[in-house]
Amino acid sequence: MKKLLFVALLMSSASTMFAQAYMTRTGKISFNASSPKSPEKIEAVNNEVSSILNGKTGDFVFQALIKSFKFERELMQQHFNENYMESDKLPKSDFKGKITNIADANLAKDGTYNVTVAGKLTIHGVTNDVSVPGSITVKGKEVTAKAKFSVKMADYKITVPTVVADKVGKEASITIDAVLAQK
Repeated sequence: MKKLLFVALLMSSASTMFAQAYMTRTGKISFNASSPKSPEKIEAVNNEVSSILNGKTGDFVFQALIKSFKFERELMQQHFNENYMESDKLPKSDFKGKITNIADANLAKDGTYNVTVAGKLTIHGVTNDVSVPGSITVKGKEVTAKAKFSVKMADYKITVPTVVADKVGKEASITIDAVLAQK
């Protein structure tokens, strides 16, 4: 299933493959949706994120299977998949966009570059325009992409039952950390 999704991701991004292509299937996305009043951490990590970057145009694609998010407690993971994200019906989230200032990043030279990534983020079947600051670090033939931003649950039609509303925040803080290798 994972290979099939990655091949589909590659095919949908075929036009980006003519230039400097950087790819990974082991990118990391983590989130924290804990309420400030909650004694429990509502956090998960997904280390199986696929991503492609076209170094020439800045086109950037991320795709994550929802069931690949791992929680500290199995019951939280089950509730996340069944009650909040409906992962059997809506199995993935993705981002399709571009680094808007790719000309400011010299991917042929080691260094860290501040970037802005803008595009369409789809979570829970809902797509919204986003623009987030981040950084890319070039080291040899690898590019490390990092970003941290927040999303409002309501913007993606994720409803939190009132019985746990004091534990789950209205926003989730998302962190991206992906090492992409040149292909």
